[in-house]
Amino acid sequence: MTHALTLVVFGLSLSSSWGNGHATTYRSLLRGAAEAGHRVLFLERDVPWYAAHRDLPDPDFCRLAYYDGVEDATARFGAEIAEADAVIVGSYVPDGPKLIDALAAARPRLLCFYDIDTPVTLARLERGDEAFLARRQIPLFDVYFSFSGGTVLDELETGYGARRAAALYCSVDADAYRPTGEAPQWDLGYLGTYSPDRQPALERLLIEPARRLPERRFVVAGSQYPDDIAWPANVARIEHLPPGEHASFYSRQRFTLNVTRADMIAAGWSPSVRLFEAAACRTPIISDRWRGLDALLPEGEAVLIADDTADVTAALTALDEPQRRALAEAAHARVMAGHTGRARAEEMAIALRECLDDDRPGRPPGAQAAEAAGKETQW
Repeated sequence: MTHALTLVVFGLSLSSSWGNGHATTYRSLLRGAAEAGHRVLFLERDVPWYAAHRDLPDPDFCRLAYYDGVEDATARFGAEIAEADAVIVGSYVPDGPKLIDALAAARPRLLCFYDIDTPVTLARLERGDEAFLARRQIPLFDVYFSFSGGTVLDELETGYGARRAAALYCSVDADAYRPTGEAPQWDLGYLGTYSPDRQPALERLLIEPARRLPERRFVVAGSQYPDDIAWPANVARIEHLPPGEHASFYSRQRFTLNVTRADMIAAGWSPSVRLFEAAACRTPIISDRWRGLDALLPEGEAVLIADDTADVTAALTALDEPQRRALAEAAHARVMAGHTGRARAEEMAIALRECLDDDRPGRPPGAQAAEAAGKETQW
């Protein structure tokens, strides 16, 4: 029988989902870890923005604590860091390079990185932006967990010197995301914080369809959208939607829209958590196109892929109810089979245990890529 792991995780924020997509990813993963018996201490920098918008101040699946800076964190939680099976630093953690150097100096059993923004991180590094991670630090990690799979893993090992890169996609909390039985209120909805590189796709795949179908109802939920966006009259706006209301939101849509950031489209194999959440709620999905999506949710069977406005309007007007339900059921079956928080936590635990059991001083960069040759199409 495998032993339970003790983990210390430094992340952007677990307590607040306000303008923070990391929160739902951590919540699903760590709840899954708790269900498997693992013990987790999540450490979050105490910053005013998240402190003013905490919607999960006291999670029941891990211990949550706040710190004021790197010195405070390492001084107050030094014993937990030393005793942990693994210390994991997430992307976008404030003072990330300083924190990583301090943790490396403390020599924990395993030091890992969880990049929830891999394509964005690599694009930043190529520009010389090391605000959250320094390029020289990548070889320090025993495992570089990546939100993106496919060829990105090989790039991390051969191009950036990662000792081991492993895909750790987002996941869904199957207990929190399920159909609520509410009647449909909107024909198409979207959930996501404003991002300049996503906005053109949102214009093309939701706002323009709303203009062409004035009798249909649309909704966009998310914060930080500029005031100068010309929302059609039939597009409802929700400024912030806490995770506890997500299932209701999805359940009231005939279709939901998935829009992907430009860097993640370019990288491929970077599924959004919104895909898994909507599928868990049995809401049919319309998505933009990117490499790897068809292996996750086959086009036309479990997802509709839209390249332009006409594709969206056709989906909203031409599909009958049996076709819509068949899409939703196919996506639900695939996500429940392999993309729950419990499944993702088990993948993480397997990778960590392999490192803990490996007495070798460390495989050379690229070894994991060679071992995984031919596996990039596997989810």
